[in-house]
Amino acid sequence: MDAHRSGISSALVVDGAVYVVDLGRNATTQYHVAGLDFGSLASVFVTHLHADHVADYANLFLLGGHQRPVQGDTLPDSTPVYGPGPAGGLPPAFRGGDVPTTSPENPTPGLLSLTDSVMDGFAYHSNYFMRNSSIRETRSLADVHELAPPVTSSFEDVAPDMGAFVVHEDDRVRVSAVLVPHGNAYPCYAYRFDTDHGSVTFSGDTATSTNLERMARGSDVLVHEAINVEGWNGPESVRAHLVDGHVEVQEVGGVAQRSEVEHLVLSHLGDLAAEGDLDAQQWRRWASRGYDGRVTVGADLDVFTLGRPGRS
Repeated sequence: MDAHRSGISSALVVDGAVYVVDLGRNATTQYHVAGLDFGSLASVFVTHLHADHVADYANLFLLGGHQRPVQGDTLPDSTPVYGPGPAGGLPPAFRGGDVPTTSPENPTPGLLSLTDSVMDGFAYHSNYFMRNSSIRETRSLADVHELAPPVTSSFEDVAPDMGAFVVHEDDRVRVSAVLVPHGNAYPCYAYRFDTDHGSVTFSGDTATSTNLERMARGSDVLVHEAINVEGWNGPESVRAHLVDGHVEVQEVGGVAQRSEVEHLVLSHLGDLAAEGDLDAQQWRRWASRGYDGRVTVGADLDVFTLGRPGRS
């Protein structure tokens, strides 16, 4: 965990409406710091249910929706939230042998169960403030939609070859999703947003994926995760485990080139060899290998503007 960076979360603003992808550590605070209005939140998209991508999920609704609209900026009465359903099974232990299982009665919950469980855990908070400050019932603020991929897949076949499928559409955006391989985690999604102003694809956590490259093709911006293990002297078993679920920064330029995107933005960065802050210039050089487009090594609160000639 990098103390100088907040967790992974991205916001796409289209004609004043805000679409959020993932809610990692500190995301709710950063949403406010970025000058975004909670009342403008249109929908939330979760790539997968690892804690670093949903650590601030409950906070968005508990803190961003803590008052009624007449009391000030607050979330809409109901915000669509899209993301993974239950995994359906667990992989074997990485090193073999027996390991404990948390919540054996429901060991692989999906987004709906996660939402219900978290809000149940904060029942005292919600019940107290409904009685003392007239807040809305918090659980009702999230309208959860678990995504069912239109192909046969499972925790044993996490990202079979497939085309993107539309998961949300309104008068500003069309959002498509595709399964991507993040080790043996399942389900894991990448998302593409098509708007009148251009298109953006968010990789989520993934290894190199033809599903992703196919969906991202022609995007104006590809926001992609990356790791660096070059110069790291940790255990080879751990290195293999990390590379199995992520794209090395030295290889991510090839992903962008094959996807024919104009701008590659690196986000959700992990540099195992860095003793302090990662070297953004070195990362940019690495990510430019085999890629002739623009590369940005993302930093907290960076802002990029979409727009092509002839588009407003």
